[in-house]
Amino acid sequence: MTSDEHARLMRVNQANWDARTPVHLASRFYGLDQDLDPERWFAAFEWEDLGELTSRDVLHLQCHLGTETLALARRGARAVGLDFSEASVAAAHGIAERAGVDVEYVRANVYDAVEALGERQFDVVYTGKGALCYLPDLDRWAGVIARLLRPGGLLYVVEFHPLLNSLGPKPAPDEGPELLLRHDCLGGDGPVHRDATRSYTDGPAVEGATASYEWMHGIGDVINALTGAGLRIRRLRESDELPWPRWPQMVRTPSGWWRLPAPRIPLLYGLVAHH
Repeated sequence: MTSDEHARLMRVNQANWDARTPVHLASRFYGLDQDLDPERWFAAFEWEDLGELTSRDVLHLQCHLGTETLALARRGARAVGLDFSEASVAAAHGIAERAGVDVEYVRANVYDAVEALGERQFDVVYTGKGALCYLPDLDRWAGVIARLLRPGGLLYVVEFHPLLNSLGPKPAPDEGPELLLRHDCLGGDGPVHRDATRSYTDGPAVEGATASYEWMHGIGDVINALTGAGLRIRRLRESDELPWPRWPQMVRTPSGWWRLPAPRIPLLYGLVAHH
């Protein structure tokens, strides 16, 4: 697939996220109607891996509503959030203002981030939890990351494990509590086209641009892209917990997150890399 075709599909995704934004703002999923607690989206191991953030320049790529960006800023970072959806960036500005947190937001495609940010470099780049599946070219992404990081800077990727994305309930009419391996765990087969009026949150139906495209990326794809761009992998963690109950049979853990009943399987991974 050519770069022009990638750009076309990403414009479709951009329109879809513009359409999803009012749905997400109206939902209870992000807790915007309650006392805002953006740190609930972070596992304890993420803060351990990220380390001290006070007075560090931190960039959150594909930030959507900026909830995680707020948590980074509250930890003392000079935080910048970047997203390609104009509606998401406008919403993120409003959420940060109401929370009284100083965050800079920039609207740009990830692949244009270097230019959009005026060639600035950062101590930390943070991304994940449903971000990489919307990027068609990981090698190009990793090259952008290398240009965004200062020498010695840290990239932190926390993403849904490929195994999570491969699981699904039995199709109708045989639906039940069991999950099946229904989708590929490895990438490389091109984009998956989706067309849905329901997002992953509660709230009203998505109106207008309901189509989107996703690309499956294995963990090996991510690691090889980053090492190919000159980054050094320092740590890889796997976790069996998610910050919300994706399926009804998930059980609450002492951390407040959710896991599937036994057997334990990885649902999330965290990757630390250095420039």
